[in-house]
Amino acid sequence: MPPAHLIGRAALVLRALSAAGEPGASTSDVSRLTGLARPTVHRLLAALADEGFVDRDQRNGRWYLGPELYLLGESAAARYDVTQHARASVHRLAAATGESAFFSARRGDETVCLLREDGDFPIRSFVLYEGARFPLGVVSAGLVVLSLLSDREIDDYLARVDLTERWGEAHAPGPLRERIAETRERGYAVNPGLVVEGSWGMAAAVFGSSGELAWALTLTGVESRFREPRRAQLGALLLKEAHALTTTLRADRQRGGL
Repeated sequence: MPPAHLIGRAALVLRALSAAGEPGASTSDVSRLTGLARPTVHRLLAALADEGFVDRDQRNGRWYLGPELYLLGESAAARYDVTQHARASVHRLAAATGESAFFSARRGDETVCLLREDGDFPIRSFVLYEGARFPLGVVSAGLVVLSLLSDREIDDYLARVDLTERWGEAHAPGPLRERIAETRERGYAVNPGLVVEGSWGMAAAVFGSSGELAWALTLTGVESRFREPRRAQLGALLLKEAHALTTTLRADRQRGGL
């Protein structure tokens, strides 16, 4: 259900435009993506345009993120942009495995993909891409984040979020709790083709300077590349890179870089 408050609705609209990317989105597109009524969306877009947060192509009527967001992002980057460090980890994972490697951030009840780099294996999975958002517990990044929350936080999340309507019965609380237990035991998450058949994913968590569960590193590829014993090797590599990145981010924070 869309949020009732104005700021929440504006955030929904901006995220919808972010997901639309370069093609932009019509007012009807944004309405469909957000679940908000078209007149409401139009009013929000017009108000955001007045402040420079969105822009409209007068030739085709499509909306885009505006220049003011770029300026705000530049100001925030010095404090929050961890991708400069994560890029090296993503590169090493892709180069060492030949698979597609990713870096995702937790944003509330979702994970958002920030970085992607493809390895040299010619068959790729395109479930994840930069800017893609998934609820916690769906893709492997969201599964590892959910699994490492407290039992109380997990119970609260599963009580208020229904993943089965879009993602199927494999994401009902029972099966999901089984994968949570397996993830906690291994230390990394495995998604055995539950989003797209034959497309597997694995992820390890990355922690912030104060121990907060903030990010994840992921590898994805075709099922034949994720069988044992290679899966255990990939998991160990993910854990190694996740630990190294966590250490780097904490050290940088202590120096005042983040």
